[in-house]
Amino acid sequence: QVQLVESGGGLVQAGNSLRLSCRASRPIFSNNGMGWFRQAPGKEREFVATISWNGGTTRYSDSVKGRFTISRDNRANTLYLQMNTLKPEDTAVYYCAASRLSAATSTPDTYRYWGQGTQVTVSS
Repeated sequence: QVQLVESGGGLVQAGNSLRLSCRASRPIFSNNGMGWFRQAPGKEREFVATISWNGGTTRYSDSVKGRFTISRDNRANTLYLQMNTLKPEDTAVYYCAASRLSAATSTPDTYRYWGQGTQVTVSS
């Protein structure tokens, strides 16, 4: 059983930055696409960003494009999400996930493993 553990969430003011990390309990990164999703109170979980197995392809939701950057360190089994120019509407629980596929994908059904989530709160 693979465990994904997110860290780096917290409370920040609008305009500031945070970097989320997600570490896997065992090596899965070498073959798997990875992604970040988020869920705000009262809303459905939504796609944020995804990266292919080798980092060669990244994709972002329109709401975060240009502000967030997804990256990965396969040697460290760690996924990152650099979040800049944060807005109150970015407030949510952020989840990392490991895909069944090697490609970058925004479809939740393609993800096999999910972390427990880390809270990000952006105050205005």
